[in-house]
Amino acid sequence: MRLLTHNMLASNIKGVTSGYPLRIEAHQSAAKEADFNADFLRNVFPKIDWPALVSAAKTLGYGDLPEEAEPSMLESDEFLRRFHHALLEVHVEEGALVCPETGRRFPVNKGIPNMLLHEDEV
Repeated sequence: MRLLTHNMLASNIKGVTSGYPLRIEAHQSAAKEADFNADFLRNVFPKIDWPALVSAAKTLGYGDLPEEAEPSMLESDEFLRRFHHALLEVHVEEGALVCPETGRRFPVNKGIPNMLLHEDEV
């Protein structure tokens, strides 16, 4: 699971009001090379919750992102490369995503998060 995916997932359990961002418990992570596309990064930047991305990247051992980011930084190739790596190349292979409100764990197996809810959670 890429951190791009993580950045857009939330706990949708019935009654949960603060199900974002999900905390990552990674048992296995990996860096997988992805094609660099600066235009994609510039277009997706406004949709990214930056503090959540920085926190998730640090959880997985990647601390090369600035604590805060602004659109003018998208002109820097170095910033774009770091953003690209964190967003698209850092993967959670095995572990769980944990709801910050309920503690409910959503498993991640072979890089795929299982966000299905139990019957009583719908």
